[in-house]
Amino acid sequence: MKALLLIAAIFGASVPASAQQMLDSYTARLSTADHFNSNGARLTSAAAVIRQDRANFYVFGSSDVEDEADSFFHDKANRAKLERMLNRGTFSPSAKRAILNGTPLIHVEIYRDFINVYVNN
Repeated sequence: MKALLLIAAIFGASVPASAQQMLDSYTARLSTADHFNSNGARLTSAAAVIRQDRANFYVFGSSDVEDEADSFFHDKANRAKLERMLNRGTFSPSAKRAILNGTPLIHVEIYRDFINVYVNN
């Protein structure tokens, strides 16, 4: 019986990331304004652009028509975690290029420890 409980505990603790429950999701247009920080300096990473989009939306009240609210990144501390969460999630090199070099519409899925970002064509 102890062996069965140990096996159940091991397998229960190793839930794959794909099995985690999504906390929230949103869609946003990453406009030209999202490519610059509050001091006017150009942002050099896709994660920084996404983070600036959320700051523009929640802090500065500047949003694009296609921007949606979310229940996670309205919190400054959670926005600070964005890059780390992005590194643990799904984010293709082509999506990174599209974000840095354009103004794409993105879809973000938020999980407890990671986010997935997709560029909508």
